[in-house]
Amino acid sequence: MTWAALLLADPSPSLRLLVLHQLLKQAESTSEAQELEDLLETDPIVSNLFDLQKPDGSWSEPDLYISSPGGTIQATSQALTRLGYVGLNKDHPRVQKGAEYLFTQQEDDGAWPLPRKWEKEGRLPGPYTMMPLQTAIPLRGLAACGYATDPRTEHAYEWLMNQRLHDGAWPTAKAGEIYGYVAGYRRMAHSRWGCRSNTTASLICLALHPNRRFSPEARRALDMLLGRETRERQNIGFEVARTIGVEQSRGYLTFFAKFDLALVLDLCWRIGANIGDERVADLAGFISSMKGPYGLWEYNPHPEASRWVTFDILRSLSNLDKSTDWVSLEPRTPFQPYPKREKRF
Repeated sequence: MTWAALLLADPSPSLRLLVLHQLLKQAESTSEAQELEDLLETDPIVSNLFDLQKPDGSWSEPDLYISSPGGTIQATSQALTRLGYVGLNKDHPRVQKGAEYLFTQQEDDGAWPLPRKWEKEGRLPGPYTMMPLQTAIPLRGLAACGYATDPRTEHAYEWLMNQRLHDGAWPTAKAGEIYGYVAGYRRMAHSRWGCRSNTTASLICLALHPNRRFSPEARRALDMLLGRETRERQNIGFEVARTIGVEQSRGYLTFFAKFDLALVLDLCWRIGANIGDERVADLAGFISSMKGPYGLWEYNPHPEASRWVTFDILRSLSNLDKSTDWVSLEPRTPFQPYPKREKRF
């Protein structure tokens, strides 16, 4: 039995439709695809979200089992990210309502407000005044549903781009002009103030934009992210499992604490990194070696997410291109989240 038969036997019409379109390249006009389109709203991943949506278009933290300081904005952003991932877009009225809620919370400068927790406390002399995640999280949800080129969303992209460091990464936060502390697990290779959590969130937003995903800024950030050449087998597929609601969504600064190689591979094909880069080739080879005997990648913490994880990895591997003009500027350096300090004596 091949992976195709196993994926097409999944009870989720969303997954089956994605497999038909994005892996088997079937046209949208086929009778099978049309039948699955009609069944999308019956998929529990979708129908459960619709049942929990508030009259104003938002979703709340308790309803989605989200634990974070981002409140309703973060919960709504995560709900839109999920709907966009399974195939719904801005043409759907429920998606439109959720997006309009987020737009009503957007500030004049294009950003979304910083959660109150970070407005009151931080590791600096004063409270944080900026954190890239405050905008990257809602921006991701909107871009996932097809709003990437909306003028309001473009305004948010510009705000996000203005927060970049000179080396191409995004910082933890700022209090005035002072950069926030970078914990070891969030360190970026070859960056003094770069934060992996904020950089990953910002890079995902760029990867979902039809034009910005090929920009020098996106390529530079991905090049830096590839500098962390660690191989955490247990985290492969975590982001997919969280997106479809199997894993809980927790944290804010810690939102991307887990280094998910499947997510990195997804970013590679979207931004145009090819397997001519040894790091990308090694990454693809390592993930391929994790495939099970039936062509599936098992997600051991929640086996019910395995077929979704398999779809995501197969899509990434099939879209990696040797012909792109990708150029890496980062030296290959062994990465340690907490480097050992030399003793003075």
